[in-house]
Amino acid sequence: MLLPTTYTLALLQLLRSFPVVSACPDHDSNDHEHALNHGHSHTHAAARRAEPSILLAPPTRPLEWGDINFIHTTDSHGWLLGHQKASFPEPNYSGDFGDFASFVAHMKELALERDVDLLLIDSGDLHDGTGLTDGFPPGGIDAHDANQFIKKLPYDVMAIGNHELYLYPNALDMYVHSDTQQTLKILIDIAVYRHQNFAPSLKGRYLTSNVNITLLNDAGQVVSVPIGERFVKFKTRKGRKVTSLGVLFDFTSNDRNTTVQKVVDMVQESWFHEAIQEEPDFFLLVGHMPVSRDDWPLVFNPIRALHPTTPILIFGGHTHIRDCLQFDGRSMSLESGRYMETVGWLSAKLDKKGSTKNITFSRRYLDPNRVTYEFHTRKTEHNFDTPLRKSITKGLNALAQRFDLSFLFGTAPHDFTISRSPYTSETSLPRLFIEQAVPVALAINNTRASIPNLIISNTGSLRFDIYAGEFTKNDQLTISPFTNGFVYIPNVPLGLANRVVPALNDPEQANVKRHYHGTLEYKRRLDEAFRRYGVERREAANLTLGYVTSDSCPGIGDDIIHAPLPSFDVPDYVSSVPPQLADDAPIDLVFRDFDEPAVLQILNSAQTTTEYTPDDVFSYSPVLATQVLGLYAQAAWN
Repeated sequence: MLLPTTYTLALLQLLRSFPVVSACPDHDSNDHEHALNHGHSHTHAAARRAEPSILLAPPTRPLEWGDINFIHTTDSHGWLLGHQKASFPEPNYSGDFGDFASFVAHMKELALERDVDLLLIDSGDLHDGTGLTDGFPPGGIDAHDANQFIKKLPYDVMAIGNHELYLYPNALDMYVHSDTQQTLKILIDIAVYRHQNFAPSLKGRYLTSNVNITLLNDAGQVVSVPIGERFVKFKTRKGRKVTSLGVLFDFTSNDRNTTVQKVVDMVQESWFHEAIQEEPDFFLLVGHMPVSRDDWPLVFNPIRALHPTTPILIFGGHTHIRDCLQFDGRSMSLESGRYMETVGWLSAKLDKKGSTKNITFSRRYLDPNRVTYEFHTRKTEHNFDTPLRKSITKGLNALAQRFDLSFLFGTAPHDFTISRSPYTSETSLPRLFIEQAVPVALAINNTRASIPNLIISNTGSLRFDIYAGEFTKNDQLTISPFTNGFVYIPNVPLGLANRVVPALNDPEQANVKRHYHGTLEYKRRLDEAFRRYGVERREAANLTLGYVTSDSCPGIGDDIIHAPLPSFDVPDYVSSVPPQLADDAPIDLVFRDFDEPAVLQILNSAQTTTEYTPDDVFSYSPVLATQVLGLYAQAAWN
């Protein structure tokens, strides 16, 4: 048996300084236990991938192959069971990760037939987003179990995302090497470390060029080391030389004992200049960073200065959009959406080294479903499934059952969407949340429930729509994963309380944190597509709802033509219905603990009679934000 050393004992002490909980500082997943404590009904039926009952449109044209070809995923956030709801656009994305594995395998076969290279790439954010990542029982680690299925696919290069860094245990889970795992299992018996964990499984291809983790070395000394590799050089099946880096945007909300170096500083490092000195057949830059309006030029420009004609392929992420951009005629950048709603395709027809002509590129955004996959692989439902597909789908369903993701809170009477209808609409999810769900949930076992209140919440904390039908534990974690507590200040005059939301929605207001998580650009693109298309044209075209992408690259990027989703403005902050009282009537002002600094600042800037401080803020309810919709569904949808 391995005996504790100075190193292992010190590592144990380091680990004990971090909570082993869900990823992202706002996340938790104990809602099922809470629901049981409140006598909620549930079912033990396993979450399953259901075949869409609606006929899906097939692609209209085959993919364009080149000498080098890429399949790209990014910002998957645990959406490995596919989108299972019947309302559009969800059926477009109904393929699960097993289906994707079959697609990759068959595309690899086609690449062999064509005698070309095909690489599989991912740009990060595997954590936080569905029950498969966030629904683990106490003692687990976010995404650890779900990531075992991602490891089964032949990814050539992967890059780290910001959601891998919100909590130290998650970052450690991505890093930890086999010798460390053995130490951890013996000392603290954390069962999740029984597997070889993520970075080692990529065999040097998990890239974290500007991201480090703080650990203890064999001598018990504190060291900061890359979670993966800073860069990698390898050869493709066809013998093409590749130099690849994996870059994260300038992220600042990472947990202690993780480090994100600014991109502008990273490119000054000696290792970076040494890595790019030798000319490969192409540079492969993979990173969790938007391809438009961000820092990719900081990485691209020094490479291009050294190698004026070498092809450069960039794969980005984080803003959850379909996007494409070319810095010059011998490069292309691709970003492939979010939540396994998009599989990206990029190909390039290479010419002789030293050529100055523009390269012929092709890019495509695929809707991940069986119809799309079978069309492009030239397979049918009878010969599409591979043994790996069946194994992954079976394993995902078993994981969903183990996490009890089909726990049933109630049945939603219709769709409630974040921005597909005006905030004043009866189908507005933000309105449902703040005007109905939050007041109901926070009144449970609350001695202050009879005291008039005004409740404030951030709409950016809602990450997905509610669709008609069963509302389960998985839906709750998907739609509202943030576990902020609700706090209150007593005896705030109603007139003063009513001034808080307008101030929070003021873009000039200082000290306001927002739950955007990189999705502002996603909402902006939805708005643009809806405005461009027009209601009349959308209805006349008789198309299903889906992505309508406008990017900076030539040609049409979407693989299937859709009508755009309606998109309306939604306030950043909203409140419950104010009580019908005089402006000077004292009420409880209730808000998330996330917003405490901003609320205090606004209250103090709006009047001079009272100085509000953190000492005036108290816990309002044990109910967490992520539990609100489940409690409401139990009360209202049964």
